[in-house]
Amino acid sequence: MKILILTSIKEDMQAVTDIFEKAEIPVFSVSDTIGHKAAHHDYLLSNWFGRSNEATDALLFFSFTDDDKAYKGLELVKQLNEAKQSPFPVRAFILPVEAAGF
Repeated sequence: MKILILTSIKEDMQAVTDIFEKAEIPVFSVSDTIGHKAAHHDYLLSNWFGRSNEATDALLFFSFTDDDKAYKGLELVKQLNEAKQSPFPVRAFILPVEAAGF
């Protein structure tokens, strides 16, 4: 079992939802988040909340799924990013689930 995690800007919500559907992952979670991009990293030290002028409304998607489906989702993200060539690509990664209690 794996956990597939994706991040995207809010404008790409439907495209990411389509990725989960095409990868045959019927159950996933979505959370609002704010992405930060800074030219320097010391802003975190000077501001407890880590705010910068470079904030972007974003989404965090994740799903616990079979290995094959997770890797299919990752491949679909790569295809989307190659086709779209956006300055805000969808980011994706897979983590192993070593144990689960469900």
